Amino acid sequence: MTQLLDYFAARREEMVQTLADLVMLESPSNEREAVNAVGDYLAEAFAAQGAQVRRLPQTAFADHLRVEWGSGEDQVLLLGHMDTVWPLGEVETRPFQVSADGKRAVGPGVFDMKGGLVIGLYVVQALRELGLQPSHRLVFLFNSDEEVGSLTSRPFIEEEARRSKASLILEPSRDGALVTWRKGVGRFEMEIHGLASHAGAAHERGVSAVEELARQVLRLEAMTDYERGTTVNVGVVQGGSKVNVRPANAWAEIDLRVTSAEEGERMVRAIRNLQPINPKATLIITGGLNRPPWEESPAGRDLFERARRLGAPLGLNLWASGSGGGSDGNFTAALGIPTLDGMGIEGNDAHATTEWVDLTSLPRKAALLAALLLELD
Repeated sequence: MTQLLDYFAARREEMVQTLADLVMLESPSNEREAVNAVGDYLAEAFAAQGAQVRRLPQTAFADHLRVEWGSGEDQVLLLGHMDTVWPLGEVETRPFQVSADGKRAVGPGVFDMKGGLVIGLYVVQALRELGLQPSHRLVFLFNSDEEVGSLTSRPFIEEEARRSKASLILEPSRDGALVTWRKGVGRFEMEIHGLASHAGAAHERGVSAVEELARQVLRLEAMTDYERGTTVNVGVVQGGSKVNVRPANAWAEIDLRVTSAEEGERMVRAIRNLQPINPKATLIITGGLNRPPWEESPAGRDLFERARRLGAPLGLNLWASGSGGGSDGNFTAALGIPTLDGMGIEGNDAHATTEWVDLTSLPRKAALLAALLLELD
């Protein structure tokens, strides 16, 4: 354990430079060439460590990356994503910067989740250079579309998960929390059609799609049940054409979060079966769960306990946590694969301009991941 921590501590500045390189390679989900540049960087870096790298070509988004290192009949799956929520040009106003005391860094995507990519890369380097060979293969899957729901990468993730004895997610961690469960995530679109008419001369002839939408929003928001852990959020609405026209069309985007598969099925039915309040309006609802709930399991809890025990001599006070946000760990856990999330860098404020990371956590979290991979033998 000391050998691992010493190795990463000696290379902390090198790891910080790699993090800076990746942050400055901006990678919004919808910018294919930009995300592919991150893939190129990782492919070259892992190949230099003797890993087998295979691109999984895509058209709608950037290519995914499959990286295999080591040997053995079994494999452990490590998941990370290359895309971020930040648009191109964000680094011009918020470049990668390290605080004066060298303990913190900021920049778009530094926390979610360029820091985790760095940890995964240097763990392979450490195992190779220290001659520490796990008895199982390591398979990394770096996808390009996690921030928009892993639409094209989900089949690859599930395929690799079914071959794996465990799944470790390189998403970041807050205050030493490792994630052992996550809510399922649903996305829906509601489209409403009414009838246009003159707002003054023929008000009574019109059917307001905006009025129908307003009533449906109240109905949807009322489905939130905090005791069940279920939330419904109407996050985007649009409707109408001109102020003096009864609006013929309206539209909304809806977010659903649930804690169990059973609750997910109940809520999907409830939302999809909504009927118009005004019988003259037409309601069209599409969507469903795009990330299944990750429910805590004994096997997943055992994985956490191993990590907690290994983290103590590294100075890590780890604790089990859950999250209302989804990750690619939802897919692997739903298949019954022991899954542990939060194996990446520590920090906070994902998706916010105040996003930051604790650079002192880089050696400790890298040592933890390496030790856990060896422990799984």
